[in-house]
Amino acid sequence: MFFSRPSREGVPPQRFVAVCAGLLVTAGLSPAAAQDDDVIELPELSVTANLTATPLTEVGSAVTIITGEELRQQNIHDATEALRQVPGVIVNAAGPRGQFTQLRIRGSEGNQTKIFVDGIPVNDPARGSEFDFAHLLADNIERIEVLRGPQSALYGSDAIGGVVNIITRRAEPGTHLTGRLEAGSHKTLSGNATIGTAGTNYDFLAGASGVRTDGVSVADKRLGNPEDDGYENGTFFAKGGVDVTDWLNLSGVARYTRLRTDLDSEGFLPSVGHTGPLDSNQDMKGDQLFTRAQAKVTLLDGHWEQLAGISYTDQTRDYRDLDPTIVTSSYEGERLQFDYRSTFMFDTPAIADAGHTLTFGVERGEDSAVSDSAWSSFDRSITSTGFIGQYQLSLFEDLSLTAGLRHDQNDLFDDATTYRLTGAYNLRRTGTKLHASYGTGVKNPTLFELYGYTNTYRGNPDLEPEEAKGFDVGVTQAFWANRASLDVTYFNQEISDLITGSGQSSINQPGESKIDGVEVALTVEPLDNLTVTGSYTYTDGEDATGEKLIRRPQNVASLVVNYAFLQGRANVNVSVDYSGEQTDWVWTDAFYMNRETITLDPYTLVDVAASYDITDNTQIYGRVENLLDEKAYDQWGYDREGVSAYAGVRLTF
Repeated sequence: MFFSRPSREGVPPQRFVAVCAGLLVTAGLSPAAAQDDDVIELPELSVTANLTATPLTEVGSAVTIITGEELRQQNIHDATEALRQVPGVIVNAAGPRGQFTQLRIRGSEGNQTKIFVDGIPVNDPARGSEFDFAHLLADNIERIEVLRGPQSALYGSDAIGGVVNIITRRAEPGTHLTGRLEAGSHKTLSGNATIGTAGTNYDFLAGASGVRTDGVSVADKRLGNPEDDGYENGTFFAKGGVDVTDWLNLSGVARYTRLRTDLDSEGFLPSVGHTGPLDSNQDMKGDQLFTRAQAKVTLLDGHWEQLAGISYTDQTRDYRDLDPTIVTSSYEGERLQFDYRSTFMFDTPAIADAGHTLTFGVERGEDSAVSDSAWSSFDRSITSTGFIGQYQLSLFEDLSLTAGLRHDQNDLFDDATTYRLTGAYNLRRTGTKLHASYGTGVKNPTLFELYGYTNTYRGNPDLEPEEAKGFDVGVTQAFWANRASLDVTYFNQEISDLITGSGQSSINQPGESKIDGVEVALTVEPLDNLTVTGSYTYTDGEDATGEKLIRRPQNVASLVVNYAFLQGRANVNVSVDYSGEQTDWVWTDAFYMNRETITLDPYTLVDVAASYDITDNTQIYGRVENLLDEKAYDQWGYDREGVSAYAGVRLTF
């Protein structure tokens, strides 16, 4: 026996029907509104955890959601600043703004996390299958979901550590213009402008964002590197959709970024006896194009949804010596993907009051990488096809279970089959949620690892895919009349055939790398207008030889305090991010043949942000970053900005 259930959907994200849209914005309701008799308090959804939009109370995997409101409260300029506050996440930046920035989840490598922007897989095939977060401006980001643990059963290769799903905002009903202009330290100037319109059956948003800064030196000035390294970024975007009929929706998104960043080179430093960064007259110019178009068909009163889409990405980088300008090496990574997903939902109220969701999907994609340099050139590609199946079962409104299976075929490696199991159980009387998940993962060698060739690296075509298995188990406890929530999760993961550097090439390391740890997340709302959130992560990771994994601090913590006052017209936000002691590699000879491990000092970053609504249409804001003027090394010798201040104005019409 069927009865109507709201339409639900996951990555790639698009417009929900009205009920799901209401669910997604529930987290933004004020406590007063939530207590209004005329307002129904609805659960927050994750659109990433299960391929279908699922209430967080039913999600067994570890997932964290960052809202657009939280991003704006901190007045941040790029997504990585907020991601530092997510349990299990480590951000490694190779210098100041505009320099290569990696993200690691639960001790995995940077290229072992799958990244989506508006449903588009954006890992760069020509950059070791990593995504450089340095160029993703925070303007118009409405939601970030971080799903932790092996997720290859849903998302295929690269999803060993987890998945990051970044969703930009849609146009609000009516026609609106927004603008932002900001200036600050290091001769920084940034801005954003958008125009959006939406009616009963359509929405469209378009705009542009940009930043220019003189920056600071990438190479530590204490090592004799006085030259500042600037950065420029111009991003253009458009997003829209239309309900052609009551059962057919068409939507699309496009995002283009042109960037230029000054670089410092790396070489042997006799003063310290090993390699490190040093001033150079070089830069990198790049382009990023992310596009997607899709169609969604909803039948049987919302019980059956079908989604078909096509995604295309093109990312280029030109490295140049300046004065005179000569391109020394170029890289281009492209990905073309077709995907189809069918989801069927039904209930059996007479049998355990159960809800069932069956999902089947197919993905076919081609990754290509082109490299051209003085040392060598290559043009390679890999084609893969993935078949996905998942079953979600909810029983008695308290127990939620999922089982997922994926089979991947490609033209370079053996077929791979991965799976995932999750469970969540809610003890409603005590406000307790028990959650657990187990999954397997796979990470194919990158095209550069297989075929790349530079003055310091030679590819290894005999590399095999990395394989992983991992589990987590945790408890979420609400208390203080639901004004506070505490989650504690233990995780454990093993990676076999880990690809690691060996002299001037890469090898599959025999044995298993082992990582385990604890994640803690706390949210407290002492007052209706005061929110305190905190996180702590302990990570213990070592490779198959027993050596500690580099660039993984054992202890990472964050604290964010947000206070709104003057009837919500004013807001103050203080964030504290702590990164504990960690290790890094350096080379002890100029030929990059011998390396040693060194220790990086812990650091604490304190940022303060404030805003005030002068009118309903005008807001002034400011922020101070690195208030304590800390020396923050994520990689040895790569410096960051000291204390910096910025101020700006936002306009809405």
